[in-house]
Amino acid sequence: MGVKVWAPKPARAVAAPVEAPAATPEAAAVATPAPARAPASSPAPAPVRAPAPAAVPVAAPVAAVPAAAPAADLGQRPPGIETMDMEALEKAVAGCEACGLCKTRTNTVFGVGDAQTDWLVVGEAPGENEDRQGEPFVGAAGQLLDNMLAAIGRSRQKQGAEGAYIANVLKCRPPANRNPAPEEVAQCEPFLRRQVALIQPRIVLAMGRFAVQSLLQTQEPIGRLRGKVHRYEGVPVIVTYHPAYLLRSPSEKAKAWADLCLALDTLAASQGPSA
Repeated sequence: MGVKVWAPKPARAVAAPVEAPAATPEAAAVATPAPARAPASSPAPAPVRAPAPAAVPVAAPVAAVPAAAPAADLGQRPPGIETMDMEALEKAVAGCEACGLCKTRTNTVFGVGDAQTDWLVVGEAPGENEDRQGEPFVGAAGQLLDNMLAAIGRSRQKQGAEGAYIANVLKCRPPANRNPAPEEVAQCEPFLRRQVALIQPRIVLAMGRFAVQSLLQTQEPIGRLRGKVHRYEGVPVIVTYHPAYLLRSPSEKAKAWADLCLALDTLAASQGPSA
């Protein structure tokens, strides 16, 4: 399967799709009063049924990310994550047995790129190719991501101002590429948090629904979160679509390009005016 070279159109303002929150109609039950008893000599009048009131839609509140099961119920997560250096952290990920994914993985997928760069890309979970090679974003989606980064002068192979570090929320592949379970995301979150603390990026690009949910602790759709600067551990976060989604929906590439431009502008603003 060939992958088209990323060739974004000139940046232009793109309106984020507005998605109305799901409404939960609730109709109050209305009791029908019992008809008055007529005298024995008179026939009982037919009961009159009161008209049912119109249902009033009630907006559902934004649901928080479901709480995960305690680590003790799932397995052993290596202790002392918050003090590990990058080498120790990678070894801890390789030996982690905190959830059932350790039984089905081929390789853990820690991360790749320059750990001293200011640009961090966070994806969702490894797929089949990532599980086989032990590297995030390979295959068709990885090639598209590389083309996207190249369009803004970044690469996983380069260093410093031209480099990028790429990691996933989950470090192990869910079987059959199913969606990550909330408890699996929660067990891996300390590893990602430590990676962010060690890399100290100036910008984070969150790609895909589960990356956004983990970093921002929200279940708001990506369409509502795009075009804004969010924060994770004090670091600016820009939300965009996952490359795999862009392969299925090429018409959304213009929005992804706008997100990359917003990330560039946000990073430039955080660095202050050039000398």
